[in-house]
Amino acid sequence: MTQTANQSPSPRRASLQRQTGETKIALTVDLDGQGRYQVSTGNGFLDHMVCQLARHGLFDITLDAQGDVHTGWHHLVEDVAITLGRAFHQALGDARGIRRMGHALVPLDETLVQVALDLSGRGYAVVDTGLDGVMVETLSGDLIRHFLEAFAVEGKLNLHAKVLAGTSPHHKAEALFKSLARALRDAVEHDPRASGQVPSTKGTVTG
Repeated sequence: MTQTANQSPSPRRASLQRQTGETKIALTVDLDGQGRYQVSTGNGFLDHMVCQLARHGLFDITLDAQGDVHTGWHHLVEDVAITLGRAFHQALGDARGIRRMGHALVPLDETLVQVALDLSGRGYAVVDTGLDGVMVETLSGDLIRHFLEAFAVEGKLNLHAKVLAGTSPHHKAEALFKSLARALRDAVEHDPRASGQVPSTKGTVTG
C-alpha cells in the first residue's frame, strides 16, 4: 500500500534495519509526519494495520519486511512489531517537551476500543482484544495481541488496550490500531506549556 504527500524535514525520525535468520526488515519512522506511508510486508492485513497507525497518528512510515512465511506469519509479525517499537522509542529521543501520556476511545461501526498509554521508558502491556482463538483475515487474533505487546515492550511504553464492544474480528483489530495511533499522536505531541522539559520528576523517561 502506498500513499504520497509532501514531507517536511523532522528531527524526530529513526531508520532501523533488522536482519535475522527469520526476517529482514527496513523501517523509517517520522513522528512529525503527515500520515503518509509505504508499507510492504507480504501480508495485506498487516500492511493495512501499519497504514492505520501512520494515517491516524500522522506518522510517516516506510516499511519493507520479508520473512520465512512458509513457517507461518509469527516471525514476520513479531519482528515488525519489535522494529517498529524500537524505531518509535529512538525517534522520541529524550522526550523533552512531550505530553507523554495519551488515550483514545475509537468506534468502528459496532466496535468500540479504548487505548491508554504512557511513554514512560518502561515497556509493559495489558491487552484484551477479544480475538483469541479466531482468525482476522490472514492473521490469527493471537498475533494481533502479540504485535501490540511486542510494540509496547520494545517501544518502552506502558500500554493498556481493550475492546469494549464488537463482533467483527476485522473491526476489532482495525479499531485497536486506530486507537493506538490516536493515543500515540497525543502522547508524542509537544506541550507548549512544558517546552524543553522532561515530563518526569525523575528527569528521564528514556528507561
